Amino acid sequence: MNEDDKLGAAIERVQELGAEVESSAEASTGGDALAHIRAELHKWVDTVAGAVVNAGLGRVTLLHHNGKETSIASSELPYLLSRPAKFDN
Repeated sequence: MNEDDKLGAAIERVQELGAEVESSAEASTGGDALAHIRAELHKWVDTVAGAVVNAGLGRVTLLHHNGKETSIASSELPYLLSRPAKFDN
């Protein structure tokens, strides 16, 4: 399965989950729509004042300047954000 097929399958899976609870979804994979989403995400990430990374649970909790928290479940993100263990000699 190529990358476009994987992306299409993921979009379909997410939209089907939303349909099960009667919630519509909007998918963007390129062009102005995706550029807008990325720009807004960059602005939003800049509001992060701290983070709790729990790789064992597959979760990252972002702490924002306004006091709100955002919890992200991901099999990859916690490992991307974790630093390797260091052992003192």
